[in-house]
Amino acid sequence: MSASRSPLLLRGARALLGESFSLSDPLDVAIDGGRIAAIGPAGSLPAQATTILLERRLLAPGMVNGHFHSHEHFQRGRHENLPLELWMHNVRPVRPVPLTPRDAYLRTMIGAIECLRSGATTVVDDLTLGAAIDRPLLDAVFQAYEDAGVRALVGFAMMDRAVIDNFPYVDACADAETLARLRALPRPSPEAFHGLVRELARSRHPQSNRVGVLVSCSAPQRCTEGFLRASRRLADDLDLPVITHVQETRMQVVTGQSFYGHTMVEHLHAVGFLKDKTTLIHGVWLNPREIELLARAGTTVQHNPWSNLMLGSGVAPVRELLRSGVNVGMGTDGMSSTVTANMLTTVGSAAALSKLRGEDADWLSAREALSIATAGGARAFGFGDRLGRIEVGAIADLCAWRLDTIAFTPLADPVRQLVYGERGAGLDMVLVDGEPVMRDGRLVRVDEGALLDEISSAVERLAPEFALAEASVTDIHRVMRAVLARCAAQPLAADTYPARL
Repeated sequence: MSASRSPLLLRGARALLGESFSLSDPLDVAIDGGRIAAIGPAGSLPAQATTILLERRLLAPGMVNGHFHSHEHFQRGRHENLPLELWMHNVRPVRPVPLTPRDAYLRTMIGAIECLRSGATTVVDDLTLGAAIDRPLLDAVFQAYEDAGVRALVGFAMMDRAVIDNFPYVDACADAETLARLRALPRPSPEAFHGLVRELARSRHPQSNRVGVLVSCSAPQRCTEGFLRASRRLADDLDLPVITHVQETRMQVVTGQSFYGHTMVEHLHAVGFLKDKTTLIHGVWLNPREIELLARAGTTVQHNPWSNLMLGSGVAPVRELLRSGVNVGMGTDGMSSTVTANMLTTVGSAAALSKLRGEDADWLSAREALSIATAGGARAFGFGDRLGRIEVGAIADLCAWRLDTIAFTPLADPVRQLVYGERGAGLDMVLVDGEPVMRDGRLVRVDEGALLDEISSAVERLAPEFALAEASVTDIHRVMRAVLARCAAQPLAADTYPARL
C-alpha cells in the first residue's frame, strides 16, 4: 500500500505490545513502507530522515470502528428515546434530503475526524445510498476519506425489499393505500447494487487500497433469499468482507420466526451466508445454538454497546460469544442514535455494560475490550494479524497518547486508564499506513476549523429539509407502533440470552 513512503522512526515511547498489550519500557519503533520494520530499546535504532520524539507518550494500536453510517452524521443530536424500529425511519425517510456532492463530503468528514480524534484509524461505513446511486455524491464520500487520511471500508446497505416489508404483521397494521405508497418508493435495483460493488472493487479493494469497499447486505429481513445468495457469491468472487445487521432487537428475533420459521442467524446459515470475513452487526439477542453456528463458520459479531444502550436494544452476550470462540469486533454505530463516533466511549461502555450480565464477575476487562476494538476488528475484515497490534511486520496504524495528562495521572494501569478515563483529549499523534495524520494534537491533512465552520453552515441551510424529511415518516411510525405492540406479545425461545434487565 505504501512501498514508496520514506522510512520513519518513533523514538522513546512506551508501547502496548502484541494482542495482550504488555507495557514496554521506552523503545524505538522503525516504520518502512507503511509497516513496522523494527522495535528496539530507546536509542538503539538508527535515526531516520523523519524521527519523531515520543517521550512520555503511550503508543497503542489504532482502533477499528467496525460499524457506523456516514449518512447519519448531519443528524447528530436530533433524536432521543426512540426504539430502533421507530428511530430508523428518521434516517431513511420517505422524503429524502437533497444533498450536493460537497454536502456529502462534509458529512463524511464529521465521522472521519471524530474517529481519528478518539484513536480509531480504521472506519467501516455502511452507507445508505437512498433512492438511486448518485456517483458524484459517492465519489465525494471516498474523497473525504482519502483527504482525512483514515483507513476506510465503505459498503452500501444493499437490500431488495421495500422498507415497509422488513417487518412482520404490516398487512394487518396498515391500510392498503399506505402500504401501496410505501412499497412504491424507489430504490436501486439488485443489479445496480452488485454492479457498483464489482466496478469499485477493481480500483478500491481493501487489501490494496487504504480507502476501499466491502459487501453490505443491510439485514436478512431486508433481502430476499436470492439476493442474499447473490451477494454472498459476489463477495466470494471478489474476496471482499461482508457485513449485515442481525438480531439487534427483540422484535428482530420475532421477525425471523415470522418470516422463516426460525431465527435470522439460522436463516443465514441455511442459505450459506455465514463464513469468515463475514460480520453480523449487533447480535444482541442470541441463543447458544446460534452462537455455535457462528463459531463453526468463523463469523464475527460486531458489538455496538453504546448504540444498543441508546436505542434500548439490550446488552449483547459478549462473554458467551468469546467463550465459544466467536471473533468479536466493535463499532460506534450512527450518530443519529448515538450522538457520537467516539470509539473510546464505545470501548469503555463495552467493558462497563458487561458488568450487568452474570453474577460471577466474569466480565469484560479493559484489555479484552481494547483487544476487541483492535485485533478483533482487524480479523473481522480480513487483515488477520497484520493490523491492530504493535509487532514487527504489522501495518503501522498507531496512536500516541500523552502520559502527562489527568487521565493517566497517577499512572497505575495505562490500558484501564485509556479505556475508562480517556476520551481523546490526550491524543497527541496518529499514524495511518505509516503516515502521520495528526501531530501535536492537530490534524495535518485537513483544515479542521474551516471544515467545522463549513459543516455548521451546510446543516443550517439544510435544516428545513431535515424537518420535512422527519415529518414524512408520520404514517410509517403509526404502522410501526402497531407492529411493535404485536411483536412484544410474541414469545422467544426459552434459551435466548436475556438482553435487558
